[in-house]
Amino acid sequence: MSDEARSLTDVVTRLRRALRTSIRSEWPWDSLPMAQIELLQTLAERPPMRVGDLAAELRLAPNTVSGLVGQLIEGGLVERGGDPADRRVALLSVTPRGHEQLAVWQAAHEKRIGSALDRLEPGERDDVVRALAALDHLVDHLRAN
Repeated sequence: MSDEARSLTDVVTRLRRALRTSIRSEWPWDSLPMAQIELLQTLAERPPMRVGDLAAELRLAPNTVSGLVGQLIEGGLVERGGDPADRRVALLSVTPRGHEQLAVWQAAHEKRIGSALDRLEPGERDDVVRALAALDHLVDHLRAN
């Protein structure tokens, strides 16, 4: 592994951990783990979806996704509907309550990240902003694999 790949892996891991722990200090997300948030985000971006397609997109086992979906349905954040083309197939979509929960989660993260960005030196902040497009392309390459 290259030094750049190792450094980026380390920073991304620490960034995810810092985001997760800092947001929990303000918002008690115990009832909505990160796996469920990621599932909701994916489903909100590409509705409606079958469990199998959602599992493939998240690169998780279908039974894992089924369990997460069941919890989200119980919580009123996801709903299961029929596929007009095939009544044997269930399609999943985010409920209005689920969209609301995602919006609150997103706003809380934006607030935390915005506050941290404000504490950076101007040059560091500029570096972070300039890196965003390249990081977005990196995400595209990771998804393609």
